[in-house]
Amino acid sequence: MRYRPPAVVPLDRILPDEPLLMMGAGPVPIPARVAEANSIVINHLGETMNRVIEQVKEMARYVFQTQSARVLGVAGPASAAMEMAVCNLVEPGTKVLSVCNGYFSRRLAEMATRCGADVALLELGITESADPDQVEQAIRRECPKVLTLVQGETSNTVWNSQLPEIAAIARKYDCLVVVDAVCTLSTMDMEMDTWGVDAVITGGQKGLSSIPGVSLLAFSELAWKRIESRNAPMAHWCLDARLADRFWNLKSYHYTAPVSGIMAIHEALRLICNETLPARFHRHEISSRALQGGVAAMGLDLFVPEQARLNSVVGIKLPEGISPDAVRHHMSQVYRVEVSGAFGLDILRVGQMGEQCRAHHVFRTLHALGSSLRAAGASVDMPSGVAELERILAEGQIG
Repeated sequence: MRYRPPAVVPLDRILPDEPLLMMGAGPVPIPARVAEANSIVINHLGETMNRVIEQVKEMARYVFQTQSARVLGVAGPASAAMEMAVCNLVEPGTKVLSVCNGYFSRRLAEMATRCGADVALLELGITESADPDQVEQAIRRECPKVLTLVQGETSNTVWNSQLPEIAAIARKYDCLVVVDAVCTLSTMDMEMDTWGVDAVITGGQKGLSSIPGVSLLAFSELAWKRIESRNAPMAHWCLDARLADRFWNLKSYHYTAPVSGIMAIHEALRLICNETLPARFHRHEISSRALQGGVAAMGLDLFVPEQARLNSVVGIKLPEGISPDAVRHHMSQVYRVEVSGAFGLDILRVGQMGEQCRAHHVFRTLHALGSSLRAAGASVDMPSGVAELERILAEGQIG
């Protein structure tokens, strides 16, 4: 039998004529310089790549707020970086405490379980952030060697705001702290060294405004000592941090690096460094507060109470009888704006990460949301929503 080539159409006949404005929980729009860098392919070994890698590590240390020499790139999504952190720090029988208040915090727990760890869960409510006293009680009860939690739970828009206090408690009990900062790194404070966090995970496609599929991971020196002293061999060859270290820090071969993705993340980090973290944090805070204020002024409720609310991804409850999927479809088809549903929750999620936090993007998104709700039969006060959005943006002086 001789196989025939399939009949396929080119991409320009699949993609919409006007690209969607991606205002969901990720991926996010990327700057033109990042897109341009992603088109570059060079040899993954040699002096040019070595110079690029050195700059990526230097800029990443600024963004992670760390002096650690163990900054590594991962050829894979943020979940691969999560798995690298977990499987290198956890051996069969290692006691792990996972703070669970959403989909991604549970993913960390599942990864530890698959590595053979003895995992205890600290279960929290779906709109509840982690309380340091609760965490300390669980640490004293379970005596873990590793604690996992998510700084900003993208799935339900909860912010574990007391991460610094939790990390300090864990350090008292000789417990390493692994933090998923995928949607929070470069959008809000994440001070790895000052807070005493031992592994920080991020992906390219959210806060960094880079492409999906290339991620970054930083280990503390304390965590690296634990990795070097582990007894069980690493089951994952590609995710072996000691092998990855050969490429990222010793200029040696591990596997063919994702060259274009590294170029893209280089430019994304460079743009962050040029903007500076304080200015970037301010832009994200004002943009998100303006969106939240506009949503509330239209007459809608936000999903999470203010004290536990994540700025990077905003959860919105819809009026009774209004389908989130119908609203999302209308926003996408009519206004070319894409927002996210949720993992089993009856809410909409709007991203406020990186390039999403631009005034023109937020205005367009709020208008599309309000108009689509009206089309679905909801009563919303769009003029008040837009006025409140404009007021907060003007006060914060961001554009």
